[in-house]
Amino acid sequence: MSSLVTYAGLFAVALGAASILPMQSEPVLVALLLLAEQPVWALVAVASLGNTLGSCVNWLLGRWVERYRDRRWFPVPPDKLARAEGWYHRWGRWSLLMSWAPIVGDPLTVISGVLREPFWSFLLLVAIAKTGRYVVLTLATLGLT
Repeated sequence: MSSLVTYAGLFAVALGAASILPMQSEPVLVALLLLAEQPVWALVAVASLGNTLGSCVNWLLGRWVERYRDRRWFPVPPDKLARAEGWYHRWGRWSLLMSWAPIVGDPLTVISGVLREPFWSFLLLVAIAKTGRYVVLTLATLGLT
């Protein structure tokens, strides 16, 4: 498999996994780690970059869609949006360290955009969380082989 195709595929899956698309990047990363055809650091870096960029797209969507929250077609019911906002306000920007987690991670990145979290603090916390998850997954994978 060509390195460029490998990295592009991993990047695309990691980016998609950070969106609302039903994708998972972890099995792809584990498979590539087990193949051992590319440097481990490069695989972790590409997956982290793609997943972090996908969360940045979510943040931008949150910034954009917020102005339409009173419209009938708005995808999140007002009570669920209020609950998510309350949770975010309770834990603040530090909740972005949970952006790696299934189910809650992606909505957190969107809500942070809705609530106007400054981009640089958002980027730093999300990059730490996403990269940390891939590092732990990599260590677990390589420790089992």
